[in-house]
Amino acid sequence: MNTKLSTSVPSQLETDSLVVVVLDRSEKDRGEKDKPSLSIECADAGVREAAKDVISSGEVTGKTFETTLLHRPAGLKAKRLLLLGGGKAATFSTAELRKLAGAAVRTLKGKSIRSFAFALPEKGISAAEGVRAIVEGAFVGNFDPDYYKSDRKDQKIDAVTIVVQKDGSGDPKVLESAMQAGRIVAESQNFTRDLVNEPSNRMTPTILAERATKMAAEVGLSCESYGADKIKALKMGAFWGVAQGSDEPPALIVLRYDPIGAAKDVHLGLVGKGVTFDTGGISIKPADGMEKMKYDMAGAATMIGTMRAIALLKPKVKVTAIICATENMPSGKAQKPGDVQIAMSGKSIEIINTDAEGRLILADGLSYARQLGCTHLVDAATLTGAVVVALGYVNAGIFASDEPMYERFANANKQAGEKMWRLPLDDEYKENLKSNIADMVNAGSRWGGAIFAAMFLKEFSEDTPWIHLDIAGTAWMEDNKPWIAKGPSGIALRSLVEFVKGWSA
Repeated sequence: MNTKLSTSVPSQLETDSLVVVVLDRSEKDRGEKDKPSLSIECADAGVREAAKDVISSGEVTGKTFETTLLHRPAGLKAKRLLLLGGGKAATFSTAELRKLAGAAVRTLKGKSIRSFAFALPEKGISAAEGVRAIVEGAFVGNFDPDYYKSDRKDQKIDAVTIVVQKDGSGDPKVLESAMQAGRIVAESQNFTRDLVNEPSNRMTPTILAERATKMAAEVGLSCESYGADKIKALKMGAFWGVAQGSDEPPALIVLRYDPIGAAKDVHLGLVGKGVTFDTGGISIKPADGMEKMKYDMAGAATMIGTMRAIALLKPKVKVTAIICATENMPSGKAQKPGDVQIAMSGKSIEIINTDAEGRLILADGLSYARQLGCTHLVDAATLTGAVVVALGYVNAGIFASDEPMYERFANANKQAGEKMWRLPLDDEYKENLKSNIADMVNAGSRWGGAIFAAMFLKEFSEDTPWIHLDIAGTAWMEDNKPWIAKGPSGIALRSLVEFVKGWSA
């Protein structure tokens, strides 16, 4: 999708559709009969005049994602005017603007419109932040996961023009840079979504490694990919315990970004869970919904996509991503409940449930990251159903062992506009890790399951500052939303990119 900036007067811009945000500036909640105090977020008198009649009619309420499409609007050179509700002005932010851009794309491409112009709201959001948010939202909204359908309709937006006011409020170079940064992040998010969307027969550990290697060559990253021999040589017994049950060979993928001028005392490690299909192993899952388990490598895909964005944005900080990719299959070779595996760190693990496999491969991934010299660790994984019970499909779970690192990530998360919620890591939960015959068990009681999994991982991050992101409830959109299609979401990538940029020397 092509993106460009324009300082044209919106009413004089020739386009298939001009999109303008409508906000409700009422200060108090309205009663049923009260009319909203609507604001057309465009200073152009021509646009305001074109929308005057429909606004005064009461048809438009300004509610979030409300769409009103006017054909041949009087006084405008645009063929259509799309009024897009943004909700309350008091709470409108870049996060809402990003979603509105996605909603504009999904609304217009459903009508076979191929290009449009989006008038940047002129109050409350800086021009650079607004431009970036619109670009990111538009790319995310343009992605659809149905590309294996033989009768798929070719519905996509080819070009978006962002209209900014011509009054010196934004430096053209700064706005151009913001647009390019938004494009890089959004394309990387869609790259992540594409990896997650692939069915497991088309996204084996080997294929995931090939895709990572190809991407790395395109953007200038170093990439190494290893198989079972290396995993065994590193004594990654927890990782191999999961991998041994599948006929598909596992892959240990290492992506490196080491820019000139990076600080010598900071080396970020990004560890991703890459279970390309999770049957549950011997502790097999119910058949209902198992087809979705192709998404169990979303943490790995997020880290690969994050590395793509980092390579193109070029922050001055050293970053290494470790991806542990495997299937979790039931077979005559598969590990069994009651088995004991020795992790890379030397800790012994009693396998209680083979469906608690993600923490096993992450345990060795975290240990390997520490061996490679990483000073700060972040892992991402579709780890537990328990986090969905706790937080639903709205928030991802955050766990952190280090307060300064958590504050850094929380600031990055706020800037990225992704919903996440911190959960505890109190020492009392560690009691659940105890095993009668090994150092720990890999699964405890059903109560606090997401916390148990995080406590398990904390044993392998040891004294290294560490953050764990459980994205099981948010890596896959269960329904179509106005701004994003049902399917993979690419959650956490934007937060991780902002987090890494925050460390730049």
